[in-house]
Amino acid sequence: MPEKKSGSLVLAAMIFAVSMTFIDQTIVSISIPEIQKALGLSEAGVQWIVSGYLLAMAATFALGGKLADVLGRRKMLVIGILVFVIASTLCGATPETGIAEAWIVTFRIVQGVGAALMFPAALAITISAFPIEKRGRALAIFFGITGALTSVGPIAGGYLSEWTWRSIFWINIPIAIISLILIWRSRPENFKNPQPIDAKGAILVALGMALSVLGFQQAQNWGWGSPLTIGCIVVGIAILIGFYVFENRQKLPLIRVSILRERAFAADCLVLFLLSIPFVPLFFFASMYSQISLGWEASEAGIYLLVFFGGFAVAAQWGGRILDKKGAKPAAFIGAILGAVGFYLWANQMTDLDAGLGGQWIYMVMAGAGVGMMLGPVSTDAVNRAPNTSYGEATGITQTVRNYAAAFGLAILGTILTTQNRTNVEDKLTGLGLPTEKADAIASAMTSGGGGNQGAISQHASGSTDRVFQAVQEAFASSTQTVFYIMAAVMAVSFFVVQFGMVGGKMKEIIADEGEDPQPSEGAVKEPEPESPA
Repeated sequence: MPEKKSGSLVLAAMIFAVSMTFIDQTIVSISIPEIQKALGLSEAGVQWIVSGYLLAMAATFALGGKLADVLGRRKMLVIGILVFVIASTLCGATPETGIAEAWIVTFRIVQGVGAALMFPAALAITISAFPIEKRGRALAIFFGITGALTSVGPIAGGYLSEWTWRSIFWINIPIAIISLILIWRSRPENFKNPQPIDAKGAILVALGMALSVLGFQQAQNWGWGSPLTIGCIVVGIAILIGFYVFENRQKLPLIRVSILRERAFAADCLVLFLLSIPFVPLFFFASMYSQISLGWEASEAGIYLLVFFGGFAVAAQWGGRILDKKGAKPAAFIGAILGAVGFYLWANQMTDLDAGLGGQWIYMVMAGAGVGMMLGPVSTDAVNRAPNTSYGEATGITQTVRNYAAAFGLAILGTILTTQNRTNVEDKLTGLGLPTEKADAIASAMTSGGGGNQGAISQHASGSTDRVFQAVQEAFASSTQTVFYIMAAVMAVSFFVVQFGMVGGKMKEIIADEGEDPQPSEGAVKEPEPESPA
C-alpha cells in the first residue's frame, strides 16, 4: 500500500518547486550591472534578459496548464523543474565571447518556458490536495510564502553578485534538487485527461503576446510614432483578438475563452491583470531607485524591497482568513484601497532623498499589504468561479493573465520611465550648464543596467561630478515617482472593478452553486475529494 500523502508535505514540495520562478523574477534585476559589465551586453540585450523571461512565461502559461491536465500534473511539474534548472545552469555558464548576449537571452527565455510548465501544475496540485474548508488557508500560505520569496531575489542577487554573477543562476540547482526529493516523498496525485493539444492556439497566443509587448517595450528606442512600434502593437492585439475568435470555435481549445463570459470569473481575471501591472515591475523600478537615487549598494537594495514584503506576507494571511469566512470580494476591496493609497503616498515621498527609507517605509508596507490582501483571494476565487473547468485549465488562464500583465506593465512603465528620465535629466543638467547631448548620454548610461554609474558621469561631465550626480539622483527620483503614481492609479482602477465587477460569496457557497469542485470540461476523470492534510 502506498503511503497516504500529506497535504502539508505536498504544499511544501510545491512551494519549493515554484520558489525558483519567483526568485528569478527579481534576482537578475539587481545583478544586471555585473552581468552587463562581464559580458559586454548592449542595452537592448539587458532589457531582454529581464523581459524575455516574463514574456516567455506569459506566452506559454496556457499551454503549460493544458499539458498539466492532458499529460499529468506531477509529470509536467517534474519536466518543468528540469527544463528550468537546466536552462538556469546554462545561463550561469554563458561564455564571455561574441555569442554571450544571444546565449543568455535564449536560455532566459527557456527558463520562462520551464516556469510556465511548472507553475500551473504545482498550483493545481496544491488546490486539489486540500478540502474546500482548508483551501483558503493553504493557498494563503502558498501565495504568501512564494510571493515573499520574490524579495529573496534582490537580497541574494546583491550578495551573490559580489562573489560571481553566475551564482545567481546556479542557486536554483540545490532548490530544484530539494523540490524533486519532496515531490518523491509526498507522492502528489497525477490526474490527467488525454486529449489533442491545440497547437495552432498555442502559436497564436504566443505570437500575439510577444508582438504586443515588443511594441510597447521598444517604443523608447523606436519612438511611439514609428511604424515598427505601431505595427507590433496593432498586429499583436489583432492576433490576440483572432486567438479569442479561433478558440471559441474549437471543440478542445487551448483556453476555453467562453468562460470569460462568466461575469465573476472575468472580473477576477481583470483584477488580476490590473494588480500584476504594478506588482512585478515594482521590483525592477524600486531596485533601480534605491541604487541610483538613494545611492545604495546592490546588496543593500534588497533590504529596501523587504519592507514592501513585510506588509505583503502579513496581509496575505489576513486575506486567506477573510476568503474562508466572507469570500474574496471583501479582501480585494480592502486590498485595493490599501494598495492605491500606499503606492500614492510612497510615490509622494520618493523625491525626499534626505528622508530616504525613513520617510517611505510605512507607505511601502501599506502598498505591500494591499497587494498581499488581494492576490491569493482573487486567484482562488477565479479558479472556483470557472464552471466545469479543471484546476489546471483555470489556473493556466489566470496565470497567463497575470504574467502577460507583468510583461506588459514592465514594457510600458519602463518606456515611460526612460522617456521621462531623459527629459528630467536634460532639464537638471542643462540647468547646470551641460550640453543636451551630454545630458542624454548620462541619462542613458544611468538607466541601462538598472544601477547607478558614477563613472559614466565622469566620462561625460566636466568639472565637479558631485553636483551632476546629485542632479541625476534627483531626476531619476522624479521619474520613478511618475511611474509609481501610475501604479497607484492602476490600483485605484482595480478598486472600481472589485466594487462593481466582482461577485460576493464564500467559497463553500460558490462550490455549492456549481455542484462540485471545478473539473475538466470534457472527458476527464473526476478527482476525488482529498483527505485533510496531516
